[in-house]
Amino acid sequence: MTNNEDLERAAELVAEKWRTILDSESNLINPAMPRAAYADQRLRELFPIVSHGALYLSRCIRSPWTRDVGALFRRGGGGFMVIRQSDGTVLGEPDTVEQAVALIAANLPEGCGPAIDGSVHDL
Repeated sequence: MTNNEDLERAAELVAEKWRTILDSESNLINPAMPRAAYADQRLRELFPIVSHGALYLSRCIRSPWTRDVGALFRRGGGGFMVIRQSDGTVLGEPDTVEQAVALIAANLPEGCGPAIDGSVHDL
C-alpha cells in the first residue's frame, strides 16, 4: 500500500470505531462524552476507545495505543476530569463536557495528526 492508502485505511477504521461508539445503546459511557469529542475535528481524527465509563483517544489504531492524549473521565460528584496517562498529569477538572473536550484539544501532543494504522511503536 502507498502512504496515502495507509492514511485512508486508518481514517476509515477510525470513522468506523466512532460510528460504533456513537451508535452504541450500551451503558458503557455517558453518550455526551463521545458526542462532544466527536464534534471537535482534531479529536474526531483520533482512534476512540471506551473503557469503564472513560473515553480514551489514541494517535494509532492498533494496540498498544498511545497514552499521551488526554483521557476523559466523569467525576463522582459531577463534572469531569481530564488526565494524560503517559505521565499521570491531571490536565483539569472542568464542570462541563464541552470544557473537558476543549482541554483535551488544547493539550494535544506536538505534531498530533490523524491516527495512523499501527501501534505506539510505529510513531
